[in-house]
Amino acid sequence: MLVSANKQSLMTPILKKPGEDPTAEAAAGLQSVMLQRQGNVQPLSAQVQNSATQNATRQVSEASKISDNVDEAFAKTRVGLQLTNAPLPTDAQGKLSGGTATDAFKEYMSKTPEERMQDAILEEMGLTKEEVSQMSPEQQQAVAKEMAERMQDKVKLAQAEKENGGSEKGSPQVVDKFLASL
Repeated sequence: MLVSANKQSLMTPILKKPGEDPTAEAAAGLQSVMLQRQGNVQPLSAQVQNSATQNATRQVSEASKISDNVDEAFAKTRVGLQLTNAPLPTDAQGKLSGGTATDAFKEYMSKTPEERMQDAILEEMGLTKEEVSQMSPEQQQAVAKEMAERMQDKVKLAQAEKENGGSEKGSPQVVDKFLASL
């Protein structure tokens, strides 16, 4: 494909006298229409600008209303949380002595990691300490053996993860995961 490097100059129309040439009259008519349109463009651009300004103002006011509603909702939630000491559901209240979420958290945090792990394993098995204490000695031994096996499995799993990621930066994360599972 050939491309011409010559620059083409733009031709400006030469205005002719009206009446000499019908094309000149048509061109003059088009020029007058163009001039009229250019005169109308400025008022139209002002209308567009006013419309855009009104639209932007409306959007800003709607956004501020939404922001106010969100702030109000957060304030109500905060006040509600400060005023109430949320009790646990009735089925969970029987399991705990205090009856509130704060008491449950304090009780959980007062346990040693071993006790937490034992409770988690018992929960996985669908048992409680009270149920285990009511079992026969043979059943208690079977549960204790199962718990010991599960604890060993968890320790082995944590060690394997530590060995696999020991050279990486993530090794403290493995320890954190293990401790969090307690």
